Amino acid sequence: MSGDAAADTLMWEVRAAPGALPELLAWVEQQLPAVVGTVGADHRPADHRPAGLCTADLYTAADDRIVVILRSAPGAARPARLPEPPAALLARPPHQWPFAFHGRWDSPGQVQPQITGSDGT
Repeated sequence: MSGDAAADTLMWEVRAAPGALPELLAWVEQQLPAVVGTVGADHRPADHRPAGLCTADLYTAADDRIVVILRSAPGAARPARLPEPPAALLARPPHQWPFAFHGRWDSPGQVQPQITGSDGT
């Protein structure tokens, strides 16, 4: 993969206002079905999904942070995005970074790189 590969993954991170983590987490969970698509809960790998759908991994941390990793289906024009959350639930606006998927670490000593051509296929 070259350094100019198209981004297909988005890391989205936000910090909840004091006491607002449960409500912000519920808001994120409500947004994910529309972002992921109608078959997003079937846990099929992204390369076995219809075009345009993605996967989402949701993480929480003890310091009232939420992280979402959205990985778009191969060939998607850009990574999926979450809408802006309600400002009253936030300690600060979300941060987000686009990435290009490179590989997955499945077992000790084995990295399975994602090999794509210049057209993303």
